[in-house]
Amino acid sequence: MTEMEGIEHRTVQVNGINMHIAEKGQGLLILFIHGFPELWYSWRHQITALASLGYRAVAPDLRGFGDTDAPDSPTSYTCLHVVGDLIALLDTIAPDHDKVFVVGHDWGAFIAWYLCLFRPDRVKALVNMSVAFRPRNPQRKNLESLKAVYGDDYYMCRFQEPGVIEAEFAKIGTARVMKEFLTYRNPGPLFLPKDKMFGHSLDAPIVLPSWLSEDEVNYYASKFEKTGFTGGINYYRNLDLNWELTAAWTGAQVKVPVKFIVGDQDLTYNSVGTKDFIHKGGFKKYVPLLEEVVVMEGVAHFINQERPDEINKHIHDFIAKFH
Repeated sequence: MTEMEGIEHRTVQVNGINMHIAEKGQGLLILFIHGFPELWYSWRHQITALASLGYRAVAPDLRGFGDTDAPDSPTSYTCLHVVGDLIALLDTIAPDHDKVFVVGHDWGAFIAWYLCLFRPDRVKALVNMSVAFRPRNPQRKNLESLKAVYGDDYYMCRFQEPGVIEAEFAKIGTARVMKEFLTYRNPGPLFLPKDKMFGHSLDAPIVLPSWLSEDEVNYYASKFEKTGFTGGINYYRNLDLNWELTAAWTGAQVKVPVKFIVGDQDLTYNSVGTKDFIHKGGFKKYVPLLEEVVVMEGVAHFINQERPDEINKHIHDFIAKFH
């Protein structure tokens, strides 16, 4: 894989854990934050492209993922822990950078919103993908809201009981689980009923799209085979604890310049109330420096891997304004 050439890997100690990072290039720093079930590797196309355009691209494996340590306690995966890791990482690898560019996707987008809420002084501008900012509802916890709308088989609800979904994934096999997630294109909500995970027979063949090779799937699978899925799933197990911990930010705005990109086939974009929130003023109310919303046609959830060239251009065009 020529794209991997020149990407350097090292371990940085942050908040008592060893964090693996991939980086390439010199110049202004761009911090790339991945989602679930992903790794630094999800940004492979962006790291190479942005480094070639004169930036220092840095993509960590978040705590619980890949070659970064995975604390045992499920409650060690709150938004405060993860944002704390990223601030410590920046302090260590870029002590002379007051502010950096941030790019997030999926859970990485959630974390990027929290990073901008908690430490706007550290972020020059944000390009976020897939997950729009959602203000905290002081009346109802996150899981209660999800169950009310989608029911107990909704994937975030199914992820709650420690060990249960991991055992089911183990029966399916790591590579198959990775293929199921990465090729998911149904714009409707993801349900994982016990007897029919991913909505079809698990011996049905999966045809990989043109943007994803067997080698790429195998890279993900090799890492998750080693670590298991628990670290990543623990992020979902803190949805309600995050709600409790962020009470002080109820009604707070994200006050950094933002570009938001989503695919029109993404399950997040098609979730209840999201399109209205994004397009009818709610998003802009809470993110007043939202400069651009890009809805890419015919694109599903893993947008930065499915359409890397377009995403690379969107990132570069936006951050170039803030030099």
